[in-house]
Amino acid sequence: MSETSLIALARQRAIESSLPYAGALTPTEAYALLQQQDKAILIDVRTNAERDWVGRVVLAETQHHAVQWSLYPGGTPNPDFLTQLADICPDKATPLLFLCRSGVRSRHAAKLATEHGYTLCLDILEGFEGDKNTLGHRKSVGGWCQHGLPWVGA
Repeated sequence: MSETSLIALARQRAIESSLPYAGALTPTEAYALLQQQDKAILIDVRTNAERDWVGRVVLAETQHHAVQWSLYPGGTPNPDFLTQLADICPDKATPLLFLCRSGVRSRHAAKLATEHGYTLCLDILEGFEGDKNTLGHRKSVGGWCQHGLPWVGA
């Protein structure tokens, strides 16, 4: 699927679900967009601890950055989220793909970034680990890892 088609699909999902940001892509679609659009940036909004202990995506350094939505320990909101995002991406027209564990914090981050002038904020559905399976474990029901996309870690 072409970059234009992927963005159109993401925007269609935004319309269908009344999303307050540009759209949403599955992990596989997000990875395809990142492969086609070298200016697109994946913003991992999980905590540093999550990335260190659970794993992280493997992408070119120019396309993968971390900006914690909440801080560990304690889970308090990151007061510097927008400043850190602006340091990474001063061009508000850059496609930004937000990723978290299972797709909740990434939606909040995409919404906030949109409210502050970023025009192409996309949520990565399912997140990095996806939902829990019947045994309560992640990485087997949806998510970046389950789809076999590049990652390293636990």
